[in-house]
Amino acid sequence: MDIQGQAAIITGGASGMGAATAEKLVEQGAKVCLLDKNYQWAQDMAKKLKGHAIACDVADNDSVEQALRSAEELQGKARICINCAGIASAGRIVGREGPMAMADFNRVIEVNLLGTFNVMRLAAASMMQLDPLGKSQARGIIINTASIAAYDGQIGQAAYSAAKGAIVSLTLPAAREFAKFGIRVNTIAPGLIATPMLADMPESVRESLVAQTQFPKRLGYPQEYAKLVAHMIDNELINGEVIRLDGAVRLAAK
Repeated sequence: MDIQGQAAIITGGASGMGAATAEKLVEQGAKVCLLDKNYQWAQDMAKKLKGHAIACDVADNDSVEQALRSAEELQGKARICINCAGIASAGRIVGREGPMAMADFNRVIEVNLLGTFNVMRLAAASMMQLDPLGKSQARGIIINTASIAAYDGQIGQAAYSAAKGAIVSLTLPAAREFAKFGIRVNTIAPGLIATPMLADMPESVRESLVAQTQFPKRLGYPQEYAKLVAHMIDNELINGEVIRLDGAVRLAAK
């Protein structure tokens, strides 16, 4: 699908991979709405890109529904939906203080899994109302963000890995369901990407993780995620796929 002139919504668009994706899509002629809980950051990025910023908490259904309505009013129905919003929260299932609080587990699931699903279901319903394009009769594409933690989860990542693993498992049934409407669904499972989330880790931890990367031995760049997004949009044969973007890293148990 040609990116030029298409409306795109990007959750978590104020920073990291979401912001890099917004820049890439605007570079290729898309109109973008950045949905983010950090509205000030989203405004700053949107101003730079001549796009739109919308305050949105993906864990709140009313917030998501209002954000998507606002995005449609601002730039029309989106054919491109990129879900980058997420949080990382470390904690053992049973730690020194006892079992993990259910509220802590639920919060990660609410943001990373339920938030992604909610945006996806609403975006897909909107795309189904669009006219199909070209020989393939495409209506749109949804790209979700998982993580290598879906496969190589570390101690302390039970909630995060569970949420990201569910997003991986969600990809194919969603792609199959939406196929008759000309809507593709793909997922990117990033590895060690230089984002604000990773920046909070101690330097020693980051170095130990990078040491397990095969090649190149460095953190990934948000722009590399954005390049893959752009290619997925352009290449219509990529559908129902989960692609690891990780330099062949396979994290060993610690």
